[in-house]
Amino acid sequence: MQSLKSHLVQANAFYGFSSHLFRNGIKYGARKSWTGAIEYDGFKFFPRHPDHKDPPVEATKLFMVQRIGPFKGNEWRLKKILEKYDLHGKPGEVAIVRNTTKTNEDLYKIKHLIKVTPIRTPNGVPDEGDLGAGYLREDGTFIYSKKLIPDPQRLRLAEDFKTEPSRLDSPTLIKESRDRWLNPWQ
Repeated sequence: MQSLKSHLVQANAFYGFSSHLFRNGIKYGARKSWTGAIEYDGFKFFPRHPDHKDPPVEATKLFMVQRIGPFKGNEWRLKKILEKYDLHGKPGEVAIVRNTTKTNEDLYKIKHLIKVTPIRTPNGVPDEGDLGAGYLREDGTFIYSKKLIPDPQRLRLAEDFKTEPSRLDSPTLIKESRDRWLNPWQ
């Protein structure tokens, strides 16, 4: 009968750490040392395929930010950031913010409470006075069309109609109707 010590020596040789953790030069039970990382600012990217090329990306100038998390129950610092970008009202309200470093830092701090969508302009960027000639879709696309620019003559005519003294506005209609009700035969 073998002693307990000899059994332990045989078990250590068979199941020993040296043979179990290091087999054929590969270290088991630990992280692999991966190669082929692409260095970016602050992190490493390990592509799935060795011939991976990043597509060219042009950064957008504006973000559409929508609050999806609750306002109540958050830390005061996070509430302050939400109030700064006017996201403290109803959930689902949208704020348009610039794509700057400081804004990105703030949005990163509240990333679990918001949804950020870059705003794309497929029809080009409108001029300063033509912002009324477009609308923003839910997917972050700003549709801009010259056809949506209001006609200046129609705007002038509508303004003249509103300021015309003989126009029947609601206070005048109410007063005239009441007078006719009280004095029907006059």
